[in-house]
Amino acid sequence: MEHASISMIAILVICGFLAGLIDSVVGGGGLIAIPALLSAGIPLPLLLGSNKLAGTLCSFTSTASFMRSGKINFQLVKVLIPFSIIGAVAGSLTVRQVPSEFLKPLVIVMLVVITIYTLFKKAWGDVSTFAGSSKKSRLIGIAVALLIGFYDGFFGPGTGSFLIFAFLMMGFEFVTAAGNAKVLNFASNISSLLTFVALGSVSYSYGLIMGIPMVIGAVVGSRIAIRKGAAYIRPLFIAVTVILISKQIWDTMH
Repeated sequence: MEHASISMIAILVICGFLAGLIDSVVGGGGLIAIPALLSAGIPLPLLLGSNKLAGTLCSFTSTASFMRSGKINFQLVKVLIPFSIIGAVAGSLTVRQVPSEFLKPLVIVMLVVITIYTLFKKAWGDVSTFAGSSKKSRLIGIAVALLIGFYDGFFGPGTGSFLIFAFLMMGFEFVTAAGNAKVLNFASNISSLLTFVALGSVSYSYGLIMGIPMVIGAVVGSRIAIRKGAAYIRPLFIAVTVILISKQIWDTMH
């Protein structure tokens, strides 16, 4: 850390703010945060853990913002949190045994389907059609929390998009879908972070330099999302998903 220049710290701060702004609503902050940390010369063994520290601070902040606004369905998500944690831990343990590369083509296809579906359903997510927490909705939610939690621990890119899409499919409007997604994302983030801490794979100095501006970005981003609703979240959701598709295609080809 002592070798980081003022200009490099400035880049990390700016990138952290932008990453937090985006990640607080639809996820995908790692698209900005990880390249920034790489450019700072952080050792690879510490990269993911440091990014996870920053991301956990960000997801905690945006969760708190959505919580204060009342845009989280606690009756449902409190049931799902343990399953998201179990999935994330299982995914983190599995990735140590099985390479995650084979998932890339499947992830690209799934993200493309999500983007096309969202583009063609123009008014989707404007108004909630969620009928309330029932046995069926809880069972569907548990399956979603386990699967996406496992995916987050195993591979990760697009977790926010998949969670929001799942809650939209359950009938939530965009703002509450984003709020619910942030709660589960925070649960899987904190589980992964604790694993990285136990393994000694976190640079606290880099993680905090990136994380503090991510917190500020998260406050700004979540407030805009809560105030403007689907008009803000929908295009951001589509834009981030398209960027994720492009990055996964690029990574697969190189």
